[in-house]
Amino acid sequence: MARERTEGAGSNGGARRVDGAGRAPRRLREDRGPVRYGPPAPDPGLPVLPELARVLAAAAGRSEPEPTGGGEPLRAAAAAYWTRRGLGCGPEHVAAAPGASPLLLALIAAHGGDVLTPRPCPATWIPQARLLGRPAYHVPTPAECGGVPDPYALLETVRRVRAEGGRPRLLLISVVDDPTATVAPPELVREACEAAVAEGLHVVSDETWRDTLHRPHDTVLLSPAEMCPDDVTVVCDLSGALTPSAWPVAVARFPATERAAVRHARTLDILTALGALVAGPVAAAAAHALHEPEPVATRVRQAAGLQAQVAAAAHRAVLASGALARPPQAGRHLYADLDPLRSRLAARGVTDSLELEEYLSERLGAPTPGGHRFGDELGALRVRLGTGPLLGATEEQQRESLTAVEPLGLPHVARALSIFGAALDELR
Repeated sequence: MARERTEGAGSNGGARRVDGAGRAPRRLREDRGPVRYGPPAPDPGLPVLPELARVLAAAAGRSEPEPTGGGEPLRAAAAAYWTRRGLGCGPEHVAAAPGASPLLLALIAAHGGDVLTPRPCPATWIPQARLLGRPAYHVPTPAECGGVPDPYALLETVRRVRAEGGRPRLLLISVVDDPTATVAPPELVREACEAAVAEGLHVVSDETWRDTLHRPHDTVLLSPAEMCPDDVTVVCDLSGALTPSAWPVAVARFPATERAAVRHARTLDILTALGALVAGPVAAAAAHALHEPEPVATRVRQAAGLQAQVAAAAHRAVLASGALARPPQAGRHLYADLDPLRSRLAARGVTDSLELEEYLSERLGAPTPGGHRFGDELGALRVRLGTGPLLGATEEQQRESLTAVEPLGLPHVARALSIFGAALDELR
């Protein structure tokens, strides 16, 4: 079948399982199942930009809260940010929230109907639909990338869902993807979005990672809002490139239509009911970052260039071990398929992505979420590997990595890559 329906809490914390050989059951770790133990976003592995820290500190005395959806300075900064990227809008078309999760929850609730997502997809997406009691359906992605569903599989999924009495209304995509770290080619984005709109679906385009392209001059990035301006809402979590994840803030850009205005207002109502307000000092720092002054722009470029080199080295280590992975094109992670190493992993008691997550997290000393966190099959041996921990264990090492001409030659980076490679190489 072209899709899989995902419903229910899905928590298996503390469950007991018996393998096919009838061996004695063993207790699973509690943190394998519940949503509260879901994986964090990939760690940037870099210290907070001093300029942003100063802006935050200067606003720390603010006593009044931000209004629902963000104050005028934050929304105007977000509108200017998108306008510089060819997605012109005004502050009246922007809403802000304290992180991508409450913002996405409000958007899903405002649109109604069933939700479709690519498979795999960001770990937070399905829990949002589950929390609202909405059926969610995974759609396969093409071989060349993740984040955007195969157009034909999408049409087949919509047909099947409707035949079963469902109401597909919303498609979530990420043209620069977590977990696969790939960038969807423009022709695929166009075909998938045109298919979705033709079937009456609204598209939510998560563009959190758009400013983390490893080779921005060689990669063509097309936002769905450029081709379907009336049918796409764009979401950006600023922790992707601009602000620390400890300062939660995300922004949404709504289409300039009457129908979108109704959904915008509904989104604000839901954010109000949730009490989902951006903290005042965080809003000041976020607005400053969205205007992209030179220190912020320089940090974004340096971080992307550094991650390009380190992620490429990590990718080479994955391939050298006999595992598979698409070349990472953005972000600070890559998505590896260790199925070619299945027999060696089975000899170590690793037979699914739950066990693979535990096995590699222990050996790498960093969170290494299995593919089941992203909607992939439990039996598939896939895992998201973060590259942030490879940049150094201290702020001094991380700053050195950021400014080095040859970061891979730094002792602490070379040592981290050696440990990374050894953990995989032992499975050959």
